[in-house]
Amino acid sequence: MIRVTVVYEAQLLRAALVDLLRSDDEVSVVSAVSHWPQGPASVPAPDVYVADAECLPPPGAEPGTPTASVAASLEAGGSALLALAPAQRPGALRRAHAAGATGFVDKNGSKNRLLQAVHRVAAGERFIDETLALGFLQAAEMPLTRRELSVLSLAAKGAPVGEIAATLCLSKGTVRNYMASVIRKVGARNRVDAIRIAQGAGWT
Repeated sequence: MIRVTVVYEAQLLRAALVDLLRSDDEVSVVSAVSHWPQGPASVPAPDVYVADAECLPPPGAEPGTPTASVAASLEAGGSALLALAPAQRPGALRRAHAAGATGFVDKNGSKNRLLQAVHRVAAGERFIDETLALGFLQAAEMPLTRRELSVLSLAAKGAPVGEIAATLCLSKGTVRNYMASVIRKVGARNRVDAIRIAQGAGWT
């Protein structure tokens, strides 16, 4: 029996995903949560986490943030991560890869593809939907550095320059320089446009 934990923010879709997985007699859904579990687990780790890639932290997160906790919990529990991602959001693929996913399923794919992927990653194999190939190429071409992503992620949350500088231990001038670099790299008109472009691609 393959023990699965579902991580999906939207409650209705999370419930539907649980029902879909339980249609396989060899799969047991042991829990379903809206966000990646934090802190020590109170129950044995599952064989596979089936997670919405959007629920995973962005690859630009600083050390000590949930990105590290995802990889650490996978390693500690001997679990595999199967990420559900839309083909048109390469940033979501990038964050799933950074978190340690070994399986990638297109959200627009079939039920059979998902169940096949669960069995494959539970057996220690890799699984990548062929429909995500272009998304992976685009994810590899993501133009922003880790620090630029950190600055942009905080800006997307509404943090002013001073707060971003204090959070990242940078000067205000350095933060402004990073933002100018981000705007130039993504071809945006301004900071708001840069945030829109980055969020549309799933980078933040």
